[in-house]
Amino acid sequence: MTSTKPYLVRAFNEWILDNQLTPYLLINAEHPKVFVPKEYVQDGKIVFNITPGIVSTLSITNEVIEFDARFSGKQRHVYAPMSAVLAIYAKENGRGMVFEPEEETEDETGSTTSPPPTSDDSPPKKGKPSLKVIK
Repeated sequence: MTSTKPYLVRAFNEWILDNQLTPYLLINAEHPKVFVPKEYVQDGKIVFNITPGIVSTLSITNEVIEFDARFSGKQRHVYAPMSAVLAIYAKENGRGMVFEPEEETEDETGSTTSPPPTSDDSPPKKGKPSLKVIK
């Protein structure tokens, strides 16, 4: 039987947006398959505002949540298995749902979901910008 968590996350996201509130997503950043900007992690967790227009290409499937967002002006891809989702709630009043931490499960094909290929996940370098002429 499939987990109820992805259905509840999608339903609460829609309910929060329908009420003109701001959906926040709490993720366990220490989960081994989570791909998030590490410099924004606090106490092993990270919170995202997943309002349309703030994030792009938001996808909430039964296995993962992923989207693109800007952090300090830099576009970054966020990837979190559903097992890493700890809560979804409205910023304004805290109403939503908290989930128990869980272990990742195998999908119907017998393989576990895996994050996208890694890219540069290091913080932006400080100093003088440099440009190259490409002909």
